[in-house]
Amino acid sequence: MQFLWPQMLWLLLSLPLLAAAYLYLIARRKKIALFYSSLALPRAALGRRQRLRRHIPPVLFLLALGAALLACARPTATVTLPSDTITLVLAMDTSRSMEATDVAPTRISAAQQAARDLIVGLPASVRLGIVSFAATATVVLPPTDNRQDMLDAINRFQLQRGTATGSGLIQALAMLFPDDGIDLEAILFSGESLAPGPGGRSMTEAAAADAVRKRDLEQPAAQPGSYRHGAVILLSDGRRTTGPDPLDAARMAAQRGVRVYTVGFGTPQDAGAVVSGLSFYMQLDEPTLRAVAALTDGEYFQAGSAADLTQVYRRLSARFALERREIEISALLAAGSALLLMAACGLSLLWFRR
Repeated sequence: MQFLWPQMLWLLLSLPLLAAAYLYLIARRKKIALFYSSLALPRAALGRRQRLRRHIPPVLFLLALGAALLACARPTATVTLPSDTITLVLAMDTSRSMEATDVAPTRISAAQQAARDLIVGLPASVRLGIVSFAATATVVLPPTDNRQDMLDAINRFQLQRGTATGSGLIQALAMLFPDDGIDLEAILFSGESLAPGPGGRSMTEAAAADAVRKRDLEQPAAQPGSYRHGAVILLSDGRRTTGPDPLDAARMAAQRGVRVYTVGFGTPQDAGAVVSGLSFYMQLDEPTLRAVAALTDGEYFQAGSAADLTQVYRRLSARFALERREIEISALLAAGSALLLMAACGLSLLWFRR
């Protein structure tokens, strides 16, 4: 539990003072009682149960006062609640390496089936948009709550050469924030020359990275992970070969508070595969995927099989159904204080007529 106004907690020091004053009054009454010729008569009149009763209303009053003083400090607590309507964007790697058969029947088929399972298990409060990325990124399905449209879109994936992970993430952000003017094509084609630039990158790639960084600076910074209305799930089985740096795209997401959950599909070790008669060198880029998740306050998952990927999607689906929020509970404490005070007054009137 945290407090928005912790300085108000000093008021709680009044509670032990009030308790000490109450004990002082009890002791003083005992001294006055010594004037009786015999203590047996008042003790017999009160009885043990009656003597205990007289302390209950004051104790309830002190508890009510303590709850009211805690409410003044505006406490907050993290609770798990049903999530509001959110937009989830699934960014799927559709590079040619996804045709490898190390995951039966193929990586892309296994990924498509896992995506179908994700769609079936999505909470009703979740809208889903789908982006595919290879040499560039393409909107497969704008955000919708129609489950059949989602399932049909999964079947429309077409494999191509290249892996533009950064482009896939930027296209997902453009889908989440249609009014922000995020234009992937403008970022990609902001350079005119294809001659290699500094560090071996083409001028187009260098200009794309500069454009992404410029947007980072212009966008008012939000707390990473603070955006509650949407998130991105990004699945990739290899390294970026073209397009903007995924870390620059992740910073764009972090500026907007969007969490990116990254999924590495395949093996982290170096691997080669023959797909349609062509040899492919494949290596899962775990460091980049972990960094993207860390920058955006998301989480990285590694899935080496179809069963692993299905399990990852189930965990994420459950996470979107419920979300943890930090809420102020001052009203709850104030209500508890009022109930305790009413109980103290009611018992005092019922038992002692005062």
